[in-house]
Amino acid sequence: MDIVKKLKYEGYENIAYIDEVGRGCLFGDVVACAIIIDESMPIEGVKDSKKLSIKKREKLYEQIYNDAKAIGLSRVDSKVIDKINIKQATRLAMKMAVEGLKDREGNRIVPDYLLIDAETIDMPIPQQGIIGGDDLIYGISAASIIAKVYRDKLCDDWENDYPGYNIMKNKGYGTKEHRDGLITIGPSPLHRRTFIKKILEGKK
Repeated sequence: MDIVKKLKYEGYENIAYIDEVGRGCLFGDVVACAIIIDESMPIEGVKDSKKLSIKKREKLYEQIYNDAKAIGLSRVDSKVIDKINIKQATRLAMKMAVEGLKDREGNRIVPDYLLIDAETIDMPIPQQGIIGGDDLIYGISAASIIAKVYRDKLCDDWENDYPGYNIMKNKGYGTKEHRDGLITIGPSPLHRRTFIKKILEGKK
């Protein structure tokens, strides 16, 4: 019996699935999504967002939004990441996403169990971290798609505000072009100082 069926058998009805995106980026927010979705009737093609094309992700994003019982999205910015470290910032974003779970009418939904991609969070709700959950658990895959498409749209906006790093293309990750931009024009206000220290030290 897989874990979701087991939890349903044990009486858990509102299982929230949680994932994040942007953890390894040099630039911008870490974004988390919590979702409650019917895993008994899965949308075809839903899998780890990293394994999908942009076009496919965006199509699935709309389908998942229409199918979900509740969705919560949250962001933790680079200043907080630098202050508390990326692991704690990721956990904070995940917690905020769970606290923000709302149905289509805007009503708050409190889950009775959490299945999280490779993490646990400080909440008085039964939970389990699943290593590779975004590839193994349908609901976590759905959360990964929502978080990824949402953050990619933020990257498009950030590109306009902070040109020179090609954030629209690299999504804030440390590509050569991005690192070269850091060395040439220096960091923007949205860069994670704790992530780029060595790159800037290499400039000296």
